[in-house]
Amino acid sequence: MPRFYLTTAIDYANGDPHLGHALEKVGADAIARYHRLAGFDVHFCTGMDEHGQKVAQTAAARDVDPQAFVDRIAGRFRETWERLAVSFDQFVRTTDPAHKSGVRALIRRIADTSPGDFYEKAYEGWYCVGCELFKRDDEIVDGHCALHPTRTLEWTEERNFFFRLSKYAGFLRQLFADRPDFLAPESRRNEVLSLIERGLDDISISRARLSWAIPFPLAASDGVAQGTWVWFDALPNYLTATGYPGAGWKERWPAQLHVIGKDITRLHAVIWPAMLQAAEIALPGRVWAHGFVQLAGERFSKSAGVKLELGEAIDRYGADAFRYFLLREVPFDADGNFSFERFDERYHADLANAFGNLASRVIAMVERYRGGVVPRAPRTGLDADDHASIAAYHAAMDGTNGYLLHEGLKHIWACVQRGNEYVDRRAPWRQARDPVLAADLDETLGALVRQLARLAVLVQPFMPGKAAELWSQLGGPGAVADQRFAALATLDPAGWKVAKGAPLFPKPEG
Repeated sequence: MPRFYLTTAIDYANGDPHLGHALEKVGADAIARYHRLAGFDVHFCTGMDEHGQKVAQTAAARDVDPQAFVDRIAGRFRETWERLAVSFDQFVRTTDPAHKSGVRALIRRIADTSPGDFYEKAYEGWYCVGCELFKRDDEIVDGHCALHPTRTLEWTEERNFFFRLSKYAGFLRQLFADRPDFLAPESRRNEVLSLIERGLDDISISRARLSWAIPFPLAASDGVAQGTWVWFDALPNYLTATGYPGAGWKERWPAQLHVIGKDITRLHAVIWPAMLQAAEIALPGRVWAHGFVQLAGERFSKSAGVKLELGEAIDRYGADAFRYFLLREVPFDADGNFSFERFDERYHADLANAFGNLASRVIAMVERYRGGVVPRAPRTGLDADDHASIAAYHAAMDGTNGYLLHEGLKHIWACVQRGNEYVDRRAPWRQARDPVLAADLDETLGALVRQLARLAVLVQPFMPGKAAELWSQLGGPGAVADQRFAALATLDPAGWKVAKGAPLFPKPEG
């Protein structure tokens, strides 16, 4: 069985999960679930980034021990992802002892395999605590970080360890030439290529006297204790999650896919591959950088006051409807907007009236006209027409053209629309009134249940709960999550016993 190891960015533990976090996690979950249905041995990893100056400052401001603070934050994130049915196999925390030892081992390995890549230097510059990064002049707007305009940059002067990132410019150019899909979509790749061409600076990778950090394993010449820079701690989580440096870590590494936000592409497509190259460790297969979900055109930002309660959005119609809306409305290769008005429109038009109504009326007719037993039926034009939509769905989902989850859903809903049109055209209620048309009625109902069974499998990556409900109402054997795409072409629900349940997408009262 082919393996597929995918990761999300680990979330910084300084606040509650928001819609931007949710977009990434449910998107990565859809990719993970898709690959399971495609027959892959999937390992899906997410987690928390819990060290750094920002966490230490926030905990201190609340008069809380940093470990107790991140424990509470991590619990809230994990509960939210479980509520949204994010099917992670591993939840990494950078305060875990295994991760700490793995980071120290990686740093020592770089020092051993690439002597001279680490060196000490006095440094001064503007530091953004929000990014946990020193900022270049072109990243500063009106004296503030472009990504955190409400935060005050801190002028920092100290002696640190540096990583010789400039050494890897040629390697990175060749990487992008040899593997143009290493970073996608193309807009993100072009940004990083432009960055490389402008020249790479060596980066400070330790902080003097930073106690809330993994101790840097190399001794400083001045004897001052150094803490590992939070990103040199966070990026290796993808590797330490495999058990590195323990036995067996190569069985999972390299990861096939890192799913991240577009604001951290430089870290994942420049610094991370350079670190791995310095350590003589294989690079991941691909980095996919999604865009931002915005509210009225503004990026969600707690510090800027642009926020929306995630729980309120989920409560509106439930986790599955929320997952559907987020992944249908926000392109997974660009920015998109969230609004409750648009959520309402999508819920009623796409889910309640189109998909839910199709399932409800077909199951009701099988119960009414065939005693609940699905009749045997030949393949029809509905099957043939769906075949093209399903092929387009796979092309949007399997990585061939990227991970265009919104496109995948569009092709599923082409099938939903086709099913509703088929019902109206065939008018099974009229066929049921004429015994001479019994075979035609069998063909109609059999074709429609067959389509609904396919749709339950196809929609499972996006709405796992509703897919399971539909599969159960259709009388499908086993669990929908255990089905495989390879069997869809020969799927035959003849003889299944349907049982109409509660509406999949009930319309709110009032």
